[in-house]
Amino acid sequence: MIRVVLPANLCTLARVEGEVTIAVASPVSQRTLLDALEARYPMLEGTIRDHGTKKRRAFLRYFACERDLSIEPPDAELPPAVLEGKEPFMVVGAIAGG
Repeated sequence: MIRVVLPANLCTLARVEGEVTIAVASPVSQRTLLDALEARYPMLEGTIRDHGTKKRRAFLRYFACERDLSIEPPDAELPPAVLEGKEPFMVVGAIAGG
């Protein structure tokens, strides 16, 4: 089971509190994890990734194991600590302004 932490606005939309756990078939990548998350919580479809292109939304970032995974290819396998459930995969809303 993969642990996923969502920003507060997406927790509200999905009607969950804090962290969720998702079963994902191997190999586990950003793409397969987010596919499984959207399948379990269909109301999140299009909020984390674009409906058509499936690219990450501009003001969201992915983090795990103190690394920014947003810049990695969507089919790259997630870090071992995430696969083992020791660390969560975090979807973080970016802050813009100035």
